[in-house]
Amino acid sequence: MSAIKFDYQNQLPLLPNEPGIYKYFDEKGTIIYVGKAKNLKNRISSYFYNFNRTDRKTKRLVMSIRKLEYTVVDSEYEALLLENNMIKELQPKFNIMLKDDKNYPYICVTNERFPRLLKTRKIEDRKLGKMYGPYVNVKAMHALLDMFTQLYTIRTCKYALTEENVTQRKYKICLEYHIGNCLGPCEDLQTEAEYLKEIDQVHHILKGNLTPARNYFLEKMQWAAKEMAFEKAHEYKKKLEFLENYQAKATVVNASIDDADVFGVQSDEDAAYFCYLKINNGTVTQTQTFEVKKMLQEPDEEVLEKVIFEIRHKYESTAKEIFTNIPLETDLKANIAVPKIGDKKKLIDMTLRNIMFYRHEKAEREMIAKSGATNRRDRVLIKLKQDLQLKELPRHIECFDNSNIQGTNPVSAMVLFRNGQPSKKEYRHFIPKTVEGPDDFATMKEVVFRRYKRLVEENEDLPDLIIIDGGKGQLSASVAALKELHLYGKIPIIGIAKRLEEIYFPEDTLPLYIDKKSESLKLIQRARDEAHRFGITHHRNRRSKGFLVSGLESIKGIGKPTATKLLKHFKTIKALKTASEEELVSVVGKDKTRRIREYLENINEEQNGL
Repeated sequence: MSAIKFDYQNQLPLLPNEPGIYKYFDEKGTIIYVGKAKNLKNRISSYFYNFNRTDRKTKRLVMSIRKLEYTVVDSEYEALLLENNMIKELQPKFNIMLKDDKNYPYICVTNERFPRLLKTRKIEDRKLGKMYGPYVNVKAMHALLDMFTQLYTIRTCKYALTEENVTQRKYKICLEYHIGNCLGPCEDLQTEAEYLKEIDQVHHILKGNLTPARNYFLEKMQWAAKEMAFEKAHEYKKKLEFLENYQAKATVVNASIDDADVFGVQSDEDAAYFCYLKINNGTVTQTQTFEVKKMLQEPDEEVLEKVIFEIRHKYESTAKEIFTNIPLETDLKANIAVPKIGDKKKLIDMTLRNIMFYRHEKAEREMIAKSGATNRRDRVLIKLKQDLQLKELPRHIECFDNSNIQGTNPVSAMVLFRNGQPSKKEYRHFIPKTVEGPDDFATMKEVVFRRYKRLVEENEDLPDLIIIDGGKGQLSASVAALKELHLYGKIPIIGIAKRLEEIYFPEDTLPLYIDKKSESLKLIQRARDEAHRFGITHHRNRRSKGFLVSGLESIKGIGKPTATKLLKHFKTIKALKTASEEELVSVVGKDKTRRIREYLENINEEQNGL
């Protein structure tokens, strides 16, 4: 105890048994730690009387203390608020620093006349208008903005549409008006009251509540139908369907879970890991997974309390329910519970699963960094693993594609990539045996079944990832094959649709859109394109041989056995054309050689336009 240079024995008995915050100073008079307490006397005493049982970092803090100050407040919540503000302002070196992530974008509904929708990262400029966010998932933010463009006629111009400017006809309608994206408030063609009705719907949707917007379009549609304005009614019907389609893509939890904040936490010696889900009207509207560095090996409860306070402030959450995976006794102006069963427990499980992926990915990056394997191939595989949320690095990838033209000569191809590079000696062709006609789904099921049945029987290594060239239909057929082999769930499998480069997962109706510039998407595309090239090449060869056989069979005196014999000997029509008289005679005799020569000369004349 002699290492403690602060006169705690005389000062601690004088401390009040009240809630408040406390500050520790070092020998230079610098604040090194700010804390909050439900009971100041008990909390501060614990640092000194339990000195020999504390961890190394806390001992270092206590040994640095030279002065103590405290402030009494009315409640634990006020103490938490004061502590949070002081940590941000003073940034003591022993405190946990929670970043405010200002680089994440927000959607701003401006507070001007005829409000606009803006994307901004300047959250500090709240005078601009009402801010919604931050959006950790930027794609989700753009999906919202795209939906607003489809549903509403909100202006995009920067005109100052004051009453005076509009009355004086200072501005003219632009192209957006003529193509139907704006109703011309700049020329007083739309009233402010009508415009604000749509803005009101936008506010509701941004808060996660789609019901008012749905009712709005439903009423409009019914009104238009009643007035016999069927085109207008159809327009509102399409908007209603668009809105419902968007809602279907959201992660619906349970309509009975109204508004709630969900926090999962796990930790190790140096850091705590968190996943946050924001629930609005039974739907997950925000997610964020992150880590917080521990400064004093703080217990999970202490770090969680600070994180909940900070996150709720950042997302402006006023939810009355907070779900966590560990008990927490604190005054956060909400009911805190640890769900044990049902949909609420599933939400907690979701947060813990996200934390597991986050930690696994971090550990793998650190392992690769330590091993010095920082080349581009490893980076791409790590990114692909992250984008597809795979459990293992996809070092062994197999990709399938079907090729046929109007159902003729159908073939399938499988290409294999190892460590991000094609392994051409392991490519395989498949000719369907059980499928007749151009049935892509059945063909895909057959070849996937045949490929992995053989690998299982021969005890060969299975791939880390299967890529199917095609959308949900081809993917479902491939999944059916894996289920028959009892391999479904053991091998990750995805489908890639050509039109929008959408990535589909089994039993998931919503596609994944990977950034078009992402190296991981480029690897998927490269495997898909290589499978397509390999399949097309084989298809052309088969078609060429089929054309040769059918053409030779049409010659009088040349039947299928002779045509097959010629194909087996010469392989291609080019080799047959350039063959010598003696070689042809040795294979089929003089009479048939003369007939074949005449046929080939006629083909040459037709190709030369004679």
